[in-house]
Amino acid sequence: MIAGLVEPTSGEIRVMGHDMQKNNTKVKQKIGYLPEDSPLYEAMTAQQYLLFFSELYQMPRQKALKRIDEILTSLHLTEKTKLTGEFSKGMKRKTAIARALLHDPDLLILDEPNSGLDPLTSFFIINYLRTLKRQGKTILLSAHNLFHVETICDRVGIIKNGKLLVFDTMDSIRSRLGRREYQVVFHSDQQLNYEHLGGNYIFRTADVDGIAGMLETVSANGWALVDLSMRESALEEIYVKLMADE
Repeated sequence: MIAGLVEPTSGEIRVMGHDMQKNNTKVKQKIGYLPEDSPLYEAMTAQQYLLFFSELYQMPRQKALKRIDEILTSLHLTEKTKLTGEFSKGMKRKTAIARALLHDPDLLILDEPNSGLDPLTSFFIINYLRTLKRQGKTILLSAHNLFHVETICDRVGIIKNGKLLVFDTMDSIRSRLGRREYQVVFHSDQQLNYEHLGGNYIFRTADVDGIAGMLETVSANGWALVDLSMRESALEEIYVKLMADE
């Protein structure tokens, strides 16, 4: 709906002050859109493909060539003569991202930008999104990899059956819907009634006073403290809980 591909049944959409229904063309000039399934024209090189789209955006040729060279370099797409039909999946995805960035949009709408990619390419794209974010781009990211979502997004929204269940920062979401767990790992030659793993004992609690009391117990008994850590709920855990509760 924000990209202008689907008409909303009610309400209104405003992008950077512009009403999507009334100023459709104006809004689309400010948006770069990357669908999950984004086939390329496989008989073209990456440069030819992007040059074709630059004409649709009515970009002057010399400006377009300079912009294309900048984007392809930043994405490490240096193949000048290879056709996109011969590209790897990662290279094709990078080319599609370059197309979305071609007209230097203020808002990027990215649907599963690194889905199905090898770990190195996926890692590269996530870091590239961080770079775009630092440059001031607003990125609306739709993704099922919740680890990536919680590590790069300023705010997170969770939708179920068209209803927005949560929209907030990760810190706020964790404080309201997650839990914090503390863990003490210690060693003792005695037989103790604690969880045992790899020659050590483990004590877990969500209570700060409980962890302080356990540390005193470890010290008082002369047991060897191996590790003290704190773990917060991952977004994936919170998501599963929300889906189950709704």
